[in-house]
Amino acid sequence: MSKVGSNGTKKSFGLDVNGPVFWTSIVFLVVSIALVLIFRKDAEEFFSDTQAAITSSMGWLFILSVNIFVAYCLYMAFSRFGKIRLGGRDAKPEFTTSAWFSMLFSAGMGIGLLFWSIAEPINHFQTPPLGEPGTPAAARQAMNFTFLHWGLHAWAIYALVALALAYFTYNRHLPLTVRSAFYPFLGERIHGVVGHVIDILAVIATLFGLATSLGLGVQQVAAGLNHVFPAVANNITTQIILIAVITGIATISVVSGVDKGVRILSEWNIRVALFILVAVLVLGPTVFILGSYVQNTGSYIGNFMQLSFWNEAYSTRNWQGSWTVFYWAWWISWAPFVGIFIARVSKGRTIKEFILGVLIAPSLLCFLWMTAFGSTALREILNGDPTIAEAVAADISTALFVFFEQLPFSTILSVIGIILIAGFFVTSSDSGSLVVVSLTSGGKLNPPVGIRVFWALAGGAIAAVLLIGGGLQALQTAVIITGLPFSIILLLMCFSLYRGLSEEAEEETRLGKTQQRKAYQQLVAEMLARRSQKQAAKTNETRQDNSVSPNPDTL
Repeated sequence: MSKVGSNGTKKSFGLDVNGPVFWTSIVFLVVSIALVLIFRKDAEEFFSDTQAAITSSMGWLFILSVNIFVAYCLYMAFSRFGKIRLGGRDAKPEFTTSAWFSMLFSAGMGIGLLFWSIAEPINHFQTPPLGEPGTPAAARQAMNFTFLHWGLHAWAIYALVALALAYFTYNRHLPLTVRSAFYPFLGERIHGVVGHVIDILAVIATLFGLATSLGLGVQQVAAGLNHVFPAVANNITTQIILIAVITGIATISVVSGVDKGVRILSEWNIRVALFILVAVLVLGPTVFILGSYVQNTGSYIGNFMQLSFWNEAYSTRNWQGSWTVFYWAWWISWAPFVGIFIARVSKGRTIKEFILGVLIAPSLLCFLWMTAFGSTALREILNGDPTIAEAVAADISTALFVFFEQLPFSTILSVIGIILIAGFFVTSSDSGSLVVVSLTSGGKLNPPVGIRVFWALAGGAIAAVLLIGGGLQALQTAVIITGLPFSIILLLMCFSLYRGLSEEAEEETRLGKTQQRKAYQQLVAEMLARRSQKQAAKTNETRQDNSVSPNPDTL
């Protein structure tokens, strides 16, 4: 039974939600969770086989798609569309640039950077996709691929989705849901079955992408607590307890909303992250970090095209499936979540300002972070100290804390690191929950509190179940499965956004020409008026001169 709710949506069983999206998503998730719990042993084999099948047959599609997204975003920034302002000509940003950057960065990559900043470069160094392992050349290649995975390509995916949703929400006044980005193609049909399917895929992709990051985060928190406080066991039980506690904190933040909970936590996360980064720069090999940052960035730029399109076509290995393809699927599955969230906080910025802000600044900060941690770890290994490499081989989750042991004040840094991971966990959970709430409630910017709480708890539950059902393998496979269909949706979104922006640009051109014509007509009218006034003034002067001149007949 349904009733009409706010904003014209229908209440489903007394809930102010979009019934088809809300209930279908719940049924799918419940069935998926039940199957994982019931067939726990078979689930691990299924996840492994599925991931191998998708990455070996469809990896090329992920690679091609993500490169298209990068080129598309750069075109949008420097094309005639770059001057269009999200929200209209008179719109002003709701948040300061620093607050805006803090929120998009915390939601976009926080936990992943802490988890992979050391483990990934070392993995690439020890098992490089090309060349001999354990050499300086392998170290340079390791940083190249790490930059590839965390640089422009990742942020271009976010920028595309965020731009499309922000434009159609603030400029076309449509709901803040993924379906709205397809209005130029579908018209009013976005409110029907096709629109429901798009939003359901977005909900599922968001929840599984979020669960992956939460799973990685909680594994690292548990490993850190065990490393600093050996009495705390690093096992599934501890991880589930941590998920429950941190999800509870995230729920409080979700209830507080974007302006209070999410914004404040995001800004504090950035402050703590910058503190740790500066500490590593000061306490570690400062000159080496700065020098390698310059070299790594230059190498990434110089090899950009080759890295971007490399597809392992002449290799019998499946290295790329476990790394590049997984990352592209991970970022794509996160795209609805991060995209909607960035759109929610980006009103008032021009398209050029928006794209360059989302692409450049976060990428450069990611590069500096990866260099400070990853390159420093590689330097230790090349200098003959295998400690960090052994830690990565034993348990990736402990790599960060073993790295801190190589620096002064290691215990303090480890404790602060645990706090930061938990902080990123909370901001990812609360912002992701707000996005899912928006998708399942018809695009409301301020949805009901009860629905916010429900999805915040559901995100933690999915992460817990996937950890129980297959660990990191299950999390990675869930991301790749949901990322594949959504990559097709994002390609279609490129065409839809272009059509929408073209219509607006043409309208602005027509308005501009009309305004120019009116201005020209007004200018001509003013010139004629001034000429008439001058002629009238001369006529008056002539008359006055004639009236005072002496009449010769009277003399």
